[in-house]
Formats: sequence, structure tokens, C-alpha cells
Amino acid sequence: MKHYSEIITIDPQIRFGKPCIRGMRITVFDVLGWLASGMTTKEILEDYAELTEQDIIAVLAYAADREHKIRIAS
Repeated sequence: MKHYSEIITIDPQIRFGKPCIRGMRITVFDVLGWLASGMTTKEILEDYAELTEQDIIAVLAYAADREHKIRIAS
């Protein structure tokens, strides 16, 4: 599996620099919101054919790493 840094991109020209998936306009926040609302990975992949299961895993890994870094900084 790829490291999330190979999938999650940050570009000031795309969605105001929010972390996105592979340069697309789908943000980490979008995917986390869908998962939090109860959508399954399968449902997300059906609704957004451009995404892969690896993308969703990268979103979760990114969020976990960010949470870890926030805890350490506190």
C-alpha cells in the first residue's frame, strides 16, 4: 500500500489548499464526512467512481496522523 502522502495532495489552486485526493476536488473532509454520516466504503466507491479503496484508506491514515500530531503538539 502507498503511503498517504502519495495520495493526499495539497495545492493552493485546488479547493483553497485543503487536503485533496490525488489532485481532484474531493477533499479529505468530504470523505470523512461521508463516512461519519454512515456511508460505507462500498457506497462511496459506487457514488464516486474516480475514487479507489486505497484513496479512502489514505484519507483515514492522513486523519489519524494529523490527530496524532495535534496530540503531540499539545
